[in-house]
Amino acid sequence: MALDGVAIVTLDALGTLVGLDDPYARLRAALAARGVGVSAEEARSAMRAEMTYYRAHHDEAVDDAALADLRARCARVLGAALPPTALDDDELLAALLEAIRFTVLPGVEPALHALRDRGIARVVVSNWDVSLHGVLRDTGLAPLVDRVITSAEAGVAKPDPAVFALALDGADPAAALHVGDSVEHDVAGALAAGMRAALVAPDGAPAGLPAGVTVVRRLDGLAWPE
Repeated sequence: MALDGVAIVTLDALGTLVGLDDPYARLRAALAARGVGVSAEEARSAMRAEMTYYRAHHDEAVDDAALADLRARCARVLGAALPPTALDDDELLAALLEAIRFTVLPGVEPALHALRDRGIARVVVSNWDVSLHGVLRDTGLAPLVDRVITSAEAGVAKPDPAVFALALDGADPAAALHVGDSVEHDVAGALAAGMRAALVAPDGAPAGLPAGVTVVRRLDGLAWPE
C-alpha cells in the first residue's frame, strides 16, 4: 500500500491538485468580449508565450507587489504575441486574468479527506508564486491542507531537496511521501530528499520511471488503489 507507514504527504499543485480550465478558449472569449477576434491558434500561441515567460519568472513574485508587477509583464508578453490590437496594458491584463482559471482535479477532495481522516499531515510543495495561497482558497482546497510552501516564498524550487526539507520541518523523510505529476521535479526531488515518491500519471507510468515509485492515475488512487 502506498500509504503504509506514511505520516506526512507532500503534494504538488498544478497537475496534481488543480488544473487549468482551457486557458486558450477562455482567452479567446475574454478578447472577444473586448471586441478583439483571434483564431484558436493565435490564442494558443500567445498564451504559450505568456506561460513560458511566467515559468521563467514566477519565483520573483514573493509578495503582492511583486506579483502585480509580474502579472503586468506577463500581460505585455501576451500582447506582443497576439496580432496587433487596440487594447491597452490594463485591458490585456484583465483578459489574461480571465483566461486563467484553476479547477480541482477529479479525486482530489476525497483523497485529501481520506488522508486527514487517517491523521496524515498534508503539505503543498509547489513551484509557484505567492498567489498559490489564493488559488487554494478560491478552489476550496485550503482547509484540506495543513501548510503551503511555494518556491517563490521559500527561495528554492523543486527538484532541490532543500524545499522538501522545508516541507518536512524535521519529520523523518522515510515516513514521508511526495506526490506530483513530474518525474523531473517531483519524483527525482523527493527521492533525493530521502522520501518515497508517487507519480500522478493519467496515461500510465512513463518509460524509465525509477523502481519503487507508486503510479496513480489520480490522487484518490493513493487511498483506494486500482
